[in-house]
Amino acid sequence: MRNCRSPEFTTSDPDGGWSDGGYYVHNNMWNTEEAGPETLRACAYDNWYVESTQPDSTSVKTYPNVHKDINNLNGKPFNDYSVIKSTFAGRGPGTGIYDVAYDLWLNGVGNGPGVTEVMVWTENHKQVPAGEKLTTYTAAGFTYDVWADDEGYVAFVSRSTQYAGTLDLKAMIAWAIGKGLIPPNPTVNQIGYGIEFCSTGGGKARFTLSDFSVTMS
Repeated sequence: MRNCRSPEFTTSDPDGGWSDGGYYVHNNMWNTEEAGPETLRACAYDNWYVESTQPDSTSVKTYPNVHKDINNLNGKPFNDYSVIKSTFAGRGPGTGIYDVAYDLWLNGVGNGPGVTEVMVWTENHKQVPAGEKLTTYTAAGFTYDVWADDEGYVAFVSRSTQYAGTLDLKAMIAWAIGKGLIPPNPTVNQIGYGIEFCSTGGGKARFTLSDFSVTMS
């Protein structure tokens, strides 16, 4: 596993971030009312780590991540792509409550009418998605429990931990469209990967990312 020994960028700012190689590394402490301190150190967009200290409760506090904005967040139609794939490598601390996950935004980014958030959890430590478990999805030897709510949230939760790999995001989105969980031909606006910290048990915990890329054509 690669180690980030000489960071090019360091931030403890809740909204601190760094552009590198067409990607954006973001501390993203979005729940500032509940979040404890967190520091992100990056050597490159695909080589960084974060140290986080979060109280012992179940709400999501932060989502430090690396992401790719498509067409300046305006997005492009899903059907325009024949390939949407991504490689990843990341490892959570194994303590507290968290999920290591992709976060994909379709038909917009953030809260808004018609916006869909699709998550793919590659590692889960005592965390539970929103909504209800509806069905399962299997690809490349991995089985995912698929959760969804009625507000545009879909989560593929891997039953086994994946510390590294490649995901065919095009196939996952197409399957979810076929199941009626995502509207037909949505715009693809942002693709990210990182960790949702709920709790670190009150102590300092580290998440390390050592690979990330998005291929779209």
